[in-house]
Amino acid sequence: MSISEKNWKGSVDMLFIEYPRCTTCQKAKKWLDAHNIQYTSRHIVDDNPSYEELKTWYERSGMPLKKFFNTSGRLYKEMHLKDKLPEMSEEEQLKLLASNGMLVKRPIFVDESFVTTGFREREWEERI
Repeated sequence: MSISEKNWKGSVDMLFIEYPRCTTCQKAKKWLDAHNIQYTSRHIVDDNPSYEELKTWYERSGMPLKKFFNTSGRLYKEMHLKDKLPEMSEEEQLKLLASNGMLVKRPIFVDESFVTTGFREREWEERI
């Protein structure tokens, strides 16, 4: 069932975490608006997700923790995290993510039934 076929009421409980200058976030936001999906927007740097939020979202998502890292970001590369992450515990990785919003993959879309990182239109159409 596509978004247009759903009886969508929207919920302000949906959280859209973004970095406004990120072009992927801009595309995702445009997609949400075009589908009349209500959400609360949150700036990923000004209001970085906490350790507790990230842990909850990670567990709910069913995705590997690495999917929460902005692997194409400058900070990720400067910190050589590609080599360091495999040696770090899950707790250490979550604490690292909570330390700086620029390390976190964006956008993050959170609602009561799922969590997703990045923007893949087909996936969003199936899940949202």
